[in-house]
Amino acid sequence: MTTLKVGIASYDEMKARTMAIASGERRVAEDEPRVWFTSTESFAKVLSAGNRELLQIIRTAAPDSLDELARLTGRAKSNLSRTLKTMAAYGLVHLERGARGRITPRVTHDRVELDLPLT
Repeated sequence: MTTLKVGIASYDEMKARTMAIASGERRVAEDEPRVWFTSTESFAKVLSAGNRELLQIIRTAAPDSLDELARLTGRAKSNLSRTLKTMAAYGLVHLERGARGRITPRVTHDRVELDLPLT
């Protein structure tokens, strides 16, 4: 597995960074974050203790479907679906579509590293 490097930046900062990269004015350094959150609060919410536990269950049990994951966790399938879609948007999980539309979650990283400037 790999480490996902994430950063915190305001929407305006992320937009300016993206525009500079797209226009060729700036290059992405190898050690820069690949995923950005708009606040430490949003980062903490996505990687809450409950969500980290969910990632651990996915990694160890390797459920074949959301139904199986719901049984393993005791969480509602609709709640899991929303949570996993958010995690997938941040690159924390990959949702594989299988036979008959079955969705299988897979953890994509074993660590997250936060790049947080203090000033």
